[in-house]
Amino acid sequence: MGTFLGHIVPGFAFAVFGAWHVINTIRGYHLKGSSFMSRFWHPFHSPLLNLKYLELILLLSFSVFAILMQILDFPFMRFSFKLDNFEHASMFLHVTIFACFTLFSELSQSSESLSGVSGMLAASVFGQELLLLYYHSADHVGLEGHYHWLLQLIVIVSLVSALSATSFPSSFPAALVLSISVVFQGCWLMNMGFMLWIPKFVAHGCTVKLGDAGSNESMLGTITCETHDAGGSQLDMKNFTVEVWMLP
Repeated sequence: MGTFLGHIVPGFAFAVFGAWHVINTIRGYHLKGSSFMSRFWHPFHSPLLNLKYLELILLLSFSVFAILMQILDFPFMRFSFKLDNFEHASMFLHVTIFACFTLFSELSQSSESLSGVSGMLAASVFGQELLLLYYHSADHVGLEGHYHWLLQLIVIVSLVSALSATSFPSSFPAALVLSISVVFQGCWLMNMGFMLWIPKFVAHGCTVKLGDAGSNESMLGTITCETHDAGGSQLDMKNFTVEVWMLP
């Protein structure tokens, strides 16, 4: 995930997935009112094809694809034994387990009795993500460290709201906060991709240190600043981005 595309692609997927849940959570509460029950996936209704389980199938497919890309060390497409790649793959493995178990419980018509297990598996995804960010970010200092620290805060909200939605399935606020926090995760990942890997978004006096990838579309890099003032300007840009997001 330490590339531009490694942040943009999963970030976009998180944002779309979260937006889908926000829409369906609000719609479900509007239709059911006091009988509302939170869901960790939502069926896709189509008049032409039977696509009820489309969300789970896409979630499973994307997570398996992401694991393969980590093992094959995209964009080099060779088997990788890098520890950080396995760390990233472990997060998507939890998503795979959640999608497989939830799909199995639906197909076996035991979803109601196993809904709590699905909720805990969903929470484990965010728990693993938080653990990954906490330990994997130990080598991210300076600007990258600030971006990863803010991402950890969003993931904490996702974890707490997932546990709350599992413990109190009729809680609309917990379900809504969970969905919105996933959207924020996706948007912040995409923001990190642009602000940390695209040179024209870097403050004057700071540069993107390129890795071994051969093109700007999949560059590996970190931000290095020549002076303290340049680093401060880049941090100010990060703070400004957060403030814009907090506007009503």
